[in-house]
Amino acid sequence: MSFQLNYERMDQILSELKKKYKVYAPVRFEGQGRYSATDVIRYEQIESVSEIVSDQKSDFSPKEVIHPITQTLFYFTEHQFRESEVDNKELLIFARPCDIHGFKRMDNIFLENGDFEDKYYKRMRDKVNFALMECQEGGWDSCFCVSMGTNKAEDYSLAFRFNENNLKIEVKDSDFQNYFKNEKRIDFKPDFVQENSTRVNIPEIDSEEILEKVYDLDMWEEYNDRCESCGACTASCVTCSCFTIRDVTYTENGKAGERRRNWASCLHDDFTEMAGGHSFRDTPAERMRFRTLHKIFDYKERFGDNHMCVGCGRCTDACNELISFSSTINKLSQAVQTLKA
Repeated sequence: MSFQLNYERMDQILSELKKKYKVYAPVRFEGQGRYSATDVIRYEQIESVSEIVSDQKSDFSPKEVIHPITQTLFYFTEHQFRESEVDNKELLIFARPCDIHGFKRMDNIFLENGDFEDKYYKRMRDKVNFALMECQEGGWDSCFCVSMGTNKAEDYSLAFRFNENNLKIEVKDSDFQNYFKNEKRIDFKPDFVQENSTRVNIPEIDSEEILEKVYDLDMWEEYNDRCESCGACTASCVTCSCFTIRDVTYTENGKAGERRRNWASCLHDDFTEMAGGHSFRDTPAERMRFRTLHKIFDYKERFGDNHMCVGCGRCTDACNELISFSSTINKLSQAVQTLKA
C-alpha cells in the first residue's frame, strides 16, 4: 500500500510512531563541519520530517545508531558486574539502499562470525526497522553502488519520496499499516539508481600466486605520501566495524568502573601494535593495502556472498587528501590484469 501525505500530516503520524519507535534520520548540524562555517549531516533523532536532509548524502552513515562510537558494555565493582541496558523502544532508521546493504555486512561480522554472536550488537539490531530514502538520479559523484550491486534494496518497512509539498510513502510492513489506515491510497514504488557516473571494476584475485604479487605492487607506495592515517574514511564507512576495549575506573584502586568499546581504525598507526612495540602494518601503504583488500577481496572470501564495500563513496568524500577509493579499486583491477597478462 502507498499513500501521499503533506508534511503536517506526516508529522502527526510521526508523533504516533514515536510512542513505539525512536526515529533516526540524517539531520543537518549547522556550522559543525570539519571546516570553518561548514555543516555536517549525520544521524540524529528527529521531531519533524522537515528536519530530514533528503537531497544530500549524509557525511556519516547510520551505523552509529546501533554500533555507537563509544558504547558501555557493563559496569563493574570488585565483586560483581552489571550489563548496560538499552531503551525498550524499537528503532526506525531512514536509510539509503546502500546503507541497508551495509547493515547486512555488519550482521555477518557481528552475528554470523562462526559460533560467536555479539549480544551488544544483536540487542540493538533486533530493534531496527528501515524507512528507505530514494536517492537522486544517478546518486552523487562519489557513489558507485551500481557497480557493487547495492543500488536496490528490499529489506525495508517504509519507503519515502520527498517532494517539495508532499511525501509519497510505500508501506510494506504490516506493523506500520495501521498508522496510515485513514489516508488516501496512491500507486507508488520507490525508484532506484540505475547508473552512477563513477564505476568500478572489481579485480579478479583468483589464486594465491596473484594475491602474493598484489601485496608487492608498487601502487601501494604512493599512499605513504598521501594517506595521513587519520581514519576519517573508516569513521564514515557503514561497514567498518573495528573497535578497541578499555576500562574507565571510578576509584583510585581501579576496582569500580565500566568497560567500554570505542571505534578503531585499521588506518591508525597503532591499530596492530602489540606489547613490545611490534606492529604488523607499519606504514600508510601497508594499512591502505589491508583496507582495500578487506573491502573487495577478504570479506567475500570469508562470507562468500558480497563484497564488504557497498559503494556509498563516503570515504572518498571524507578524505583530507582527496584519495578516491573507487580510483584505488580501478587501479588495483588494472594492475591485476597486467599481472595475469
